[in-house]
Amino acid sequence: MTDTSYELINEYKDQVRILKNQVSELEDASKSKDSANKRCLQKLEYANADLEKATDKIKELESKIKELKSGKPKQHNEEIKSK
Repeated sequence: MTDTSYELINEYKDQVRILKNQVSELEDASKSKDSANKRCLQKLEYANADLEKATDKIKELESKIKELKSGKPKQHNEEIKSK
């Protein structure tokens, strides 16, 4: 082989090495972003669950307020009297 062929081969090897490094960096960045997305999704799921619980509690309290205002307390006042 000629010197030019060796130079081309070495240049090709350098390019392959650079591309491998870039692929590795991109894979690391992808893994990092995937982890961040999973954490964000988990936070969203927790927030959604908390919102559902709060909404249920609000509905329950609104129902109790209606009962007390209507003068027809049902189970809640009976529980208070028994305590």
